[in-house]
Amino acid sequence: MGTPFSRRRSGVLLHITSLPGRWCCGDIGPEAYHFVDFLASTGQTVWQVLPLTPPDHCGSPYQSLSVHAADIRLISIDRIIEWGWLPPDVSEQDERKALLVQAYRAFVEMANDADRVALAHFAQEEGARWLDDYALFLALKQEHGGKSWHQWETPFRDRHADALAGARERHQALVDQTTFEQFVFARQWKELRHYASDRGVLMFGDMPIFVAHDSADVWANRDYFSLDETGQPITVAGVPPDYFSATGQRWGNPHYRWDRMQIDDFHWWRERIASELNRFDVIRIDHFRGFESYWEIPASEETAIAGRWIGAPGDRLFASLKGHFGYLPFVAEDLGVITEAVTRLRERYDMPGMKILQFAFGSGANNPYLPHHHEKNCVVYTGTHDNDTTVSWYEDLAPEMRGHVKDYLGDSGESMPWPLIRTALASIACLAVVPMQDILALGKGQRMNTPGTQEENWRWRFQWSQLPEESCRRLQHLSELYGRAD
Repeated sequence: MGTPFSRRRSGVLLHITSLPGRWCCGDIGPEAYHFVDFLASTGQTVWQVLPLTPPDHCGSPYQSLSVHAADIRLISIDRIIEWGWLPPDVSEQDERKALLVQAYRAFVEMANDADRVALAHFAQEEGARWLDDYALFLALKQEHGGKSWHQWETPFRDRHADALAGARERHQALVDQTTFEQFVFARQWKELRHYASDRGVLMFGDMPIFVAHDSADVWANRDYFSLDETGQPITVAGVPPDYFSATGQRWGNPHYRWDRMQIDDFHWWRERIASELNRFDVIRIDHFRGFESYWEIPASEETAIAGRWIGAPGDRLFASLKGHFGYLPFVAEDLGVITEAVTRLRERYDMPGMKILQFAFGSGANNPYLPHHHEKNCVVYTGTHDNDTTVSWYEDLAPEMRGHVKDYLGDSGESMPWPLIRTALASIACLAVVPMQDILALGKGQRMNTPGTQEENWRWRFQWSQLPEESCRRLQHLSELYGRAD
């Protein structure tokens, strides 16, 4: 059967929340199956999504309460109705959490033996790995008015056994509810992934390198993170000053204690990767360079200026993971300033890097993102979730730069974004991925995220009425023309 990169492929980048539908955001219900059908009918064999984990208060899935748990907004209410755990007359005006509580009550009252056994098995298998801690974390967070765990009363902050036992007994109903919700998501995701696999579509996930400070993972595994005795970070993650920012970026995630993680042969990472591989066929590792060296910022500093580069044991980590899992279906996000050491690490473990066509123009013929510098072992994008749409990007270019882009791409007679889509699919790269906004030829105001901002991000959705039949035919033709379709 080969690896995901043993043949030429193309796919579409679309987060689950961006799917159409009657609920507050897209989910893994009927519209997700419709999207798989769209992919298969146009010759696409990859569906790339953003992290499926619970987002932060701004909606970002890159700062999550858990690296293992799923965002319950992605659960399909329609599928639960089909299973008979909700009545057919529920409305999109109903609050999702209330519907899930109602569904669990119905499950307790009417579920068959097979479903009860399946839930018990899920609770036992996932509970010991992460779910017990996550469910209790949510309950205690609610008890403490939503405060971060390091602001909780000391017995709960520091995980005193008697305090946790009392809390679990006190909040057993909430713990059971959370367990049920994660079980429902896991079952629905497994069904969707199976449906996609039957149609030749691989699921491509996204894994942030760092973990949010206010997360069940840090609370339950403090020894693995750079924290003081009160749970506050000692050093935090970010990137140094550069052309785009005179003060750099201070992300605030606590750094890993790599020395401690090596003692048990990276057990925490093995558990994390196991969860990702249980959901995805391919995984993008965000900020890959942090596995070779990372920018360490004292937590007391307000900016990233006073940081320093520290070597990371990425080689030992990936050797351990490869020994444990065998083949690692990883894609390395290696954008920005990348050293030769980072490239060697990526190549040592046969991970494709990334090429963004919107970054390819404006710095001469040696720009590494230009197609004539591509290599087979890479993934080419017109743009990512952090980029503007190709139409908007092109319109914002100076006239002389638009002329240069057109000169390089050749005049195919097509309007943007199709010349860039064509170029991506024609690339020697093993995988070409196009954001759904580009397939819909959308312009300004239609991007998913603007880095460095917190407002109006992660909300974009599309409607099927925006997709002309001609665009489907064109996408299928180009995929076949450049040897990427089945």
